[in-house]
Amino acid sequence: MTAPNDRRTLTPEEYRHAQDSAEFIELRKRFRSFVVPTTVAFLVWYFLYVLLSTYAPSLMETKVLGNVNLGILLGLGQFVTTFLITQLYVRHAARSMDPIAEDMRERLEQHEFAAGTSSEEAGRA
Repeated sequence: MTAPNDRRTLTPEEYRHAQDSAEFIELRKRFRSFVVPTTVAFLVWYFLYVLLSTYAPSLMETKVLGNVNLGILLGLGQFVTTFLITQLYVRHAARSMDPIAEDMRERLEQHEFAAGTSSEEAGRA
């Protein structure tokens, strides 16, 4: 990592080269491959809960354990699902995206994207 005093401002061209790089395209692909299906699944689960609460109140009032009904359990399940998704995303990012992002950050700090070089070309230099 470059010391803060040794850093210079990156140019718009450097950012464009980085954004157009194969590494960044792969980073976006990995991000979307997790986020899109997870978001869709959670929204389906959330709207199912809302629709059941609205149109099937007798089902949601079903006693499960003492005074605890199905609606309470499904509502609490929303919170559990949120925390689970957060944990899964953190693990996915650490394993799949952070190594690429770290490599790109180092290359940006070294201004390797200034010339539009790829990581393979930079490794040979």
